[in-house]
Amino acid sequence: MRKIMFNDKVILITGGTGSFGKKCTEIILKNYKPKKFIIFSRDELKQWEMRQVFNEKDYPCMRYFIGDIRNKDRLYRGFYGVDFVIHAAALKQVPALEYNPFEAVETNIIGAQNIIDAAIDRGVKKVIFVSTDKAVNPINLYGATKLCAEKLFVAGNSYAGGRTKFSVVRYGNVVGSRGSVIPFFLKYKQNGSLPITDVRMTRFWITLEQGVNFVLSCLEKMQGGEIFVPKIPSMKIMDLAKAICPECKLEITGIRPGEKINEVLVSKDEARRTVDVGNFFIIQPNFPFWDYKNWENGTPLPDEYEYTSDNNDRWLSIDELQEMIKHIKIE
Repeated sequence: MRKIMFNDKVILITGGTGSFGKKCTEIILKNYKPKKFIIFSRDELKQWEMRQVFNEKDYPCMRYFIGDIRNKDRLYRGFYGVDFVIHAAALKQVPALEYNPFEAVETNIIGAQNIIDAAIDRGVKKVIFVSTDKAVNPINLYGATKLCAEKLFVAGNSYAGGRTKFSVVRYGNVVGSRGSVIPFFLKYKQNGSLPITDVRMTRFWITLEQGVNFVLSCLEKMQGGEIFVPKIPSMKIMDLAKAICPECKLEITGIRPGEKINEVLVSKDEARRTVDVGNFFIIQPNFPFWDYKNWENGTPLPDEYEYTSDNNDRWLSIDELQEMIKHIKIE
């Protein structure tokens, strides 16, 4: 059914030259036949590099659009005739955003509102926002801006009058993405030691391909206003260290500012309006100012439930981690 949905449609992805965007492009071009697939990003060098792989000659549907989500006029131009938007653009390096806080606000919050406005005014059918577990009970600015963006996207349904639908996907750390711990560890492995911030640390873990497929499936299912949360495994930082370099010496460096011991994907407060639909959770809107229909086939979560990386019922083993990191390259 999804193949029918995406065939002959115009799809745009913001931040399209990032790890998510490149994998999303690969999967869509392999499985679907879009009328146009537009890469919207601000870095012309990354677009040039991506064009060497996905060029317009071999893939006539491809379009490369230089622009910044801070620029509403450019978004209005880019969104003309677009059916679906996947919003993956963000500033996300925690220390850099703590030092340059309003830059995070400009891109992650104001940029999100620009996307909402442009999508409604240009008649985009569906927009889905790629969020993060850092948005739950945030302790750093990055997480706070992602939380604000989630709120804006859910509320965007109120302004759209049913013409444009907005939803959110929220998941954890992506295996091998730029800035993730695995490439960091692989570089340090050459020195015979690995820096560990805290031996108790756990994280939710998802592969890039799993993340993209989940976003595409949610884009198909969404009715507007949901926050989709996949059920994904957790991993212990110590197991990851053993998987990458069992013989390495471990250096305990202490937890960094803005970092948590464990991550949360569904908080206790959110659980009251969350339903379990099998392989994922749906957090339903707190203030459905529009005509929202509840997911009646979902099972409400029990009182005081919280989906955290340390209370998960699925854990990655050292063997599984070694298999997942086998093909990751150091850039």
